[in-house]
Amino acid sequence: LSILLSLLVPAHSTRSPDCGGILTPSGLRYLAEVSKPHAESVLRRDLLASPAPEPSPASTSRSQINSVKVDKFSLTLVPDTGMRLSIEVDLGITSAPSTSKEVRLSILADLHVEMNPEGNLELVTSDCKPTLEEVQSTEDMDSKSSGSEVDKQINIEKICLEVSKLLLFPNERLMSLAAPFPITPNCQVQYLPLAAPMYSEQGIIISLQTTFQVAGTVIPLPVSPVPFSMPEPGSSSSSHLILAFSKQFYISLFSALEEAGALNVSLLSPLTTATLAERITQMGSLFQEDLPVVLQAVTRSSPHVVLEEDKATVKLFLTAQIGTGSSLFQSFLSVNVDVTARLQLSVIDTRMIISVADIEDVELSLATSDVGPILAALLEELFLPTIREEVPAQINVVLRHGVSLPHIASFTYRDVNITIHKDYVLIPCNLQLEPKNG
Repeated sequence: LSILLSLLVPAHSTRSPDCGGILTPSGLRYLAEVSKPHAESVLRRDLLASPAPEPSPASTSRSQINSVKVDKFSLTLVPDTGMRLSIEVDLGITSAPSTSKEVRLSILADLHVEMNPEGNLELVTSDCKPTLEEVQSTEDMDSKSSGSEVDKQINIEKICLEVSKLLLFPNERLMSLAAPFPITPNCQVQYLPLAAPMYSEQGIIISLQTTFQVAGTVIPLPVSPVPFSMPEPGSSSSSHLILAFSKQFYISLFSALEEAGALNVSLLSPLTTATLAERITQMGSLFQEDLPVVLQAVTRSSPHVVLEEDKATVKLFLTAQIGTGSSLFQSFLSVNVDVTARLQLSVIDTRMIISVADIEDVELSLATSDVGPILAALLEELFLPTIREEVPAQINVVLRHGVSLPHIASFTYRDVNITIHKDYVLIPCNLQLEPKNG
């Protein structure tokens, strides 16, 4: 993973990666495994649908491909270069009712991923070498009458031209990597590739920059002063994919939620104006009738996220207006509330679920008061239980749908193992091809 160091260096001051991923050699093997039936289906459709050539004057027989079976389909990593696709296809061919032969079509292709002018990743074939070899025949060994016809029937140039389509992740799927995903009704996340992937012995490495949109507008977020980097693991990973997220990613996420107003919460207190009047004497002169007390908390600055070994915390800076009424809210107290809470991370399908767990610390301080001075100890006694219980509950409602992870269409994640380190989070996982609907 140390290779991320070289790619996660900002190309421009405004384009700094905050997350990335490594598709490992075992991930490539899985992609080859699930692509094999698809490749056979594509080749069968193309080869069996080919019209038989007209018989030559020297021969009245026609060669016809009647079976296509992919015997071998492998995808391997070529460090510093790309990927090598190796395919072996057994073709059953008949040229007359009594004669048949088996021909092996071998394809060796070099592939790599480029970034096109539109900023999308694109799978490109840099080299393709096909060969045809007769394996078995019921014809006379001297008879080669249908050999050239078979060569004509198999359009090798076309197969090489479209060889990347034999994989299950052609360019439509790669483009889906950069699709915008909703977090809340008016907040979206998008992962933009910063450059073409790099190829190391550890896998295919992609660096990504996260952008957030609020109400359709991309919001400027703080740029990380230190390029995101990761330490080298002790051994190669058995997972198909390793996703990595910097602390900056989580700071940007919570900043976007704050900008969208998603962290503003309304808390109903069990207190009423009458019960408050028992502790705060001026309440009685301000409210003659007994009314429920509401806390309307809004963010006063961007949240702060801290990542340590096996621990993630967020600090929220809120200002709570304490008052009564729903349609006509009347505030009588304003309190600054600084909440430090532990975060729990999990993954469902292709979404990272972030939830506020234990409240580790709450600091309350009086900002303004229409009912005279109030000691900090009394503020805590009256309002701390509501804040401790309701703030996490309401923010978890906002976060319950999760944040979409970078992924390509039709694949989901399983066997996920999240590890939190100082200033970054690692998510090793396996790929799972989703079954087609219907």
